[in-house]
Amino acid sequence: MKNNNTIELKILKAILWIYIILCIAIAALNYGYASHATEATASFIRWFWHFYENWIKTAVIIICSILTLRIIGTSSRITMRKRNLIGITISALAIHIVAPLIFNNIELYFFVMPLPWTTTPLQLLNPNSLFYISRFPLWGLTGITTALIFYVCMSVVVILGTLLFGRRWQCSTLCLLNGFAAEVFDPAIPLIGKASRLKPRTIKTLSSLKWIFLGIALFFTFYWVLTLSGIALPGDIKLIGKIETYKYLSTELLMAMFFWVAFIGRGYCYYCPLGTVMGFLAKFAGQKIVTNNTQCIQCNQCNLTCPMSIEIKEKAKTGEAVKELGCVGCGHCVDVCPTRTLSYSTKFLDVIDDHGKSNDVSI
Repeated sequence: MKNNNTIELKILKAILWIYIILCIAIAALNYGYASHATEATASFIRWFWHFYENWIKTAVIIICSILTLRIIGTSSRITMRKRNLIGITISALAIHIVAPLIFNNIELYFFVMPLPWTTTPLQLLNPNSLFYISRFPLWGLTGITTALIFYVCMSVVVILGTLLFGRRWQCSTLCLLNGFAAEVFDPAIPLIGKASRLKPRTIKTLSSLKWIFLGIALFFTFYWVLTLSGIALPGDIKLIGKIETYKYLSTELLMAMFFWVAFIGRGYCYYCPLGTVMGFLAKFAGQKIVTNNTQCIQCNQCNLTCPMSIEIKEKAKTGEAVKELGCVGCGHCVDVCPTRTLSYSTKFLDVIDDHGKSNDVSI
C-alpha cells in the first residue's frame, strides 16, 4: 500500500503541476494575446478556455478526488473528507457540466459565488460595462436574464446552506475556486517542500489581508450598486471592470496557486472576501468544533492537520468548543482525532442530532 500511495501521490502532484501551468497559460492567452489575435484565433482561445474551465476541470476534480481517497484511506474514520470530495464532485458536475448544457451557457461558473466576491452579476446589469458589452451579442437579453436568475438561485443556496450547515457548506463543499483544490489536491500540497504549520507572523499578515480584501470587495460592490442606482461616480466604469479583473487574476487566482506550490492549500481562504462573510454567517449559525465528546489525549494531531492553523488542542484540553471565524469546516481535525473527541456542529445540526437521539430512545 505504501508503494501504491507513493505512485498515486506522484500522479497527483503531476496533475496539479499541469493544472497550474495550463491555468496560467490559458489566462495569459485569453486576457492578453486574444485581444491582438485574429478573430478565428481569439474565438478558439475563448472556446478552449471554457472547455478547460468546464470539462477538463471537472475531470481533474473527479480523478484527483479518487487519488486523494486512495492516499488518505477509506476507513470509517475518514468521513468528513469523503463528504467534502463527494460534495465538490457533485458541485463541479452541476455547475460545469449540467447547468451549461441545460441553460446553453458555458460561462455560468462566473455566477456561482455570491457578493461580495465578484461584481460580475452587477456589471451584467449595466449596459455600459465591458462585461455586458462583450456578452450581450453572444447571449442576448434572454441569456443575460437566465444568468442573473441562476446567480440569484446560487446565492440563495449558498447563504441558506451556510446558515444551516456553517462555513463548511460553501468553503469545503461547493467552492470551485480554492476550496476544491485544497481538498482534492490536499496530499500533494505544497508541491515544493513539506507541509508545515504557518508561522504566527504569517498568520497575522494573512489575517490583516482578510480585512483589506473584504474592504476592496465591498468597494467594488458599492461602486456598481451606486452606479446602477443612477448616482454619477468619478472614474471610467470600463476601467473599473478591468481593474477588478486584473485584481482577480493577480491577487486571487495566481496567489492561490502560489500557496499550493509553496505553502498550503487554504492560503487564499485566509483572506477570501466571501469566506470572511461566510465566517460571520457561520457564527450566526452556531458553527463550532465540539471538543469534549471523549477525553482529549493532547496528541496534537488536530493542530497539525488544520489547514487554517487554528489552535484546537488547547481548547480540547479544557473541553471548550472551537468557534474561530476562519474555520472552513473541512473536518480534517475531526477525522484525524484518535479518540473521537472532536465533532463538527451547528445549531441546525444539533437539532437534527437531538432529534435522532430522541428517536433512538423511543425505539
